[in-house]
Amino acid sequence: MRKSILLLLIMMAAFSVKAENKPYITKIYDFMPAPGQFINNIPYVEEPVSKDSILTLVAECICGYEKANGKVVVADAMISLGSFGGYVVFGFDHPVVNIKGEYDLQIFGNAMQSNQRPLLGGSSESGIVMVSRDVNGNGIPDDPWYELAGSEYNHPKTQKNFTITYYKPDDSQFGPLGMNQYHDQYIRWTSNSVDSIQEGYVRKNSFHSQSYWPSWVEGETLTFEGTKLRGNAQNFSATADDWHQYFFDWGYVDNRPDDWHGYKNNATNIAAEELNQGFKLDWAVDDEGNPVDLKKIDFVKVYCAMLQDCGWIGEESTEVCGAIDLHPDAVAEPEAVPGDVNRDGNVTSADVTALYNYLLNGDETYLATSDVNGDGNITSADVTFIYNILLGD
Repeated sequence: MRKSILLLLIMMAAFSVKAENKPYITKIYDFMPAPGQFINNIPYVEEPVSKDSILTLVAECICGYEKANGKVVVADAMISLGSFGGYVVFGFDHPVVNIKGEYDLQIFGNAMQSNQRPLLGGSSESGIVMVSRDVNGNGIPDDPWYELAGSEYNHPKTQKNFTITYYKPDDSQFGPLGMNQYHDQYIRWTSNSVDSIQEGYVRKNSFHSQSYWPSWVEGETLTFEGTKLRGNAQNFSATADDWHQYFFDWGYVDNRPDDWHGYKNNATNIAAEELNQGFKLDWAVDDEGNPVDLKKIDFVKVYCAMLQDCGWIGEESTEVCGAIDLHPDAVAEPEAVPGDVNRDGNVTSADVTALYNYLLNGDETYLATSDVNGDGNITSADVTFIYNILLGD
C-alpha cells in the first residue's frame, strides 16, 4: 500500500512540473525560395524531391536541439531564400510573447563586416520579418500577417506592394561556364517596379553550376509580393568587382553580424552598436502601416527583400541560420475578449456586475473596457451585448 501511495505521489509530482519552452525553432511550416545561385544547394536537394521532403531538409538545417550535455544548439546549418520574395515560415513550441520595450526574437543570418571598409558594411543581404497570431486556432499560418517595420520602412526608395514574377528557364540551353563567366540572361523576371528597371535576369555564374530554379516547384512561373528595400550594394572598382553591401540601421535578418546571445558568435572584434540586436514585436504594423498591438505571436515569416545583382558575388539572397525566442518562458498579457469588462479572460455574470457598478453607482474601475459593443457610449446596450454572449446569441 505504501509503495502504491509513493508511486502515485511521484507520478503527480512529475506531471506537476512545468515543461520548459524550447527557445529555438521547432517547426517549419513552409519554404519557397526564389531562384538563386544557392537554390538546390543550401539545403542540398537530390532530385526528385517532394514538398514534404524539402521541409524536412529545412528543419534539419535551422531547427534547434539540445545536446546530451544540455547545450542548446540553435541550428546546424543555414538555408538560402534566393532572390527577392523567397521565404521561409517557422514557429516555436509555444507562442512568442511581446515584452514591451524589449527585443523578443533573434533571427540569425551570415552577415559579415568588411575588413577593408568596416564602417560601410560588408556582406549584407536583408530579409524582412513578418509575424502572425493563430487567431482561428487551427495551428497553421493562414491568419493575417504583420510586418516588423525596420529602419527602412519609411525610406522614400522602399517600395511597398512590390510584385515580381520569375520565369522557369530551359536549363539545357545554359551549358557549362568557364572560370569567372556568366550566363547573363538565365532566369528572366518582370516586376511592377516604380523605378526604371521593371525586368531583368538572375544571372548564372561559374561558381554554381546546378539549376537555380527550385527543383520541386511545378509550373513555369513563380510570383512573390512584399516590400522591396533599396539596393545597398556598390562596386568600388572601375576595372574589377569590388562589391560592398551597406548595412541598414536595424530591423532585418542577415543585415548585420548578429548578437548571438551566448549561442554562437560570428561577430568577433565588432562593436556592439554595429551588431543586429534582434527584433521587437512592438514594431508590428498592418498593411496600411498602422501599429498593431500584439500580445504574442505563433508564426514567423522571413523573406528576401533585396533585388540586386552584385557581379561575381551574384544576386543578393537572404540566408537564415536559426532563431531564438529571447524570453521563452514569458507569459502573455490577457488578450481582449469581446464582453470581458473585468479582463479576467472570460465573459461571465461578473462582467455584467462590473457594468452595472458603473451605470448605477458611477464606479469607474473598468471604465476603459466597458464599451463592449464599440458604439462609443456606455449604456444598457452594452449589458445586452454581454447577455447575448452569455446566451450564445
